[in-house]
Amino acid sequence: MKTIITLFIVMFTTLGAFAHGGNNYEHSDFFKSMQDGDKAAILMVHFGTTHADTRELTIEVLNNKVKQQFPDIELREAYTSRIVVKLLGDKGIVKKNPFEALKKLHAEGYTHILIQPSTIIDGVEMESLNRNVSEIKNLFKDIRIGNPLLYDPHDYEAVINVITKDTDKQTAYILVGHGTYDATTAQYAMLDYMLKIKEHKNFFVGTIEGYPEYGDMLVQLKQSGLKKVVIIPFMFVAGEHAKNDIAGDWKENLEKEGYFVDVKMEGLGQNSGIQDIFISHLKFITKHRKLDIMDKKAKYQETGEKEEYNH
Repeated sequence: MKTIITLFIVMFTTLGAFAHGGNNYEHSDFFKSMQDGDKAAILMVHFGTTHADTRELTIEVLNNKVKQQFPDIELREAYTSRIVVKLLGDKGIVKKNPFEALKKLHAEGYTHILIQPSTIIDGVEMESLNRNVSEIKNLFKDIRIGNPLLYDPHDYEAVINVITKDTDKQTAYILVGHGTYDATTAQYAMLDYMLKIKEHKNFFVGTIEGYPEYGDMLVQLKQSGLKKVVIIPFMFVAGEHAKNDIAGDWKENLEKEGYFVDVKMEGLGQNSGIQDIFISHLKFITKHRKLDIMDKKAKYQETGEKEEYNH
């Protein structure tokens, strides 16, 4: 019986690791590694917004929800957008970027840091965050970064389950993401593909500054034959892009095409199910450490083990 229970625990741990990045992680308890005198903190990292209304409904709600889950851990926040930080600073609202926030935590004696971004895809903002952390990680005993909303296929499935709940098959739902200029914009196309595979053929994905573009989305929308449309910002906050590009340009262009259009002016951060996914990513890194690819390659070179890739 004991053997069966042990096997079950191993299987459960393995499946949990796969759901958050496959064999890129090893089991490692963040809090058990702490010694007397060590101090832990959580740093919530957001792109940020200058719009106070959506900030209160998204960023602050997620921060407070994390605090409820980790009541005994110091919680701080940082914004990755230097433009947003500058504009808020001009109004007397001080926000630190991740590097500044980490320097302050180190100066205050914090030794163990958990970082959870509210980033949607693993794109340029995550690259920026990772670079900030790499510059300062040697100052801490342990520093870990949680995954963005969409990282592995299980994340996409979880997000799809949340956003397709209580929807109407006779209505077209258009998810409009920010998009990005590099190859990581393909993650939006992956979301569109998985929606269709899961029979949500009335969902369409487009981006403002990447691929799929508005025209790509429109081709699929026309093929569907649906005329009633709901546009949903696929962004953590419903800020500048949502209010100007989506509620403005996209809505007007679709109406010119003969569609009946509503805009759901809510950021993803307002959705409790989406909030829970971010929190699950944070909880995951309290028990798992991401493996460095060069450490893995060194092991392969030494042992001759076959390399396994996550696709």
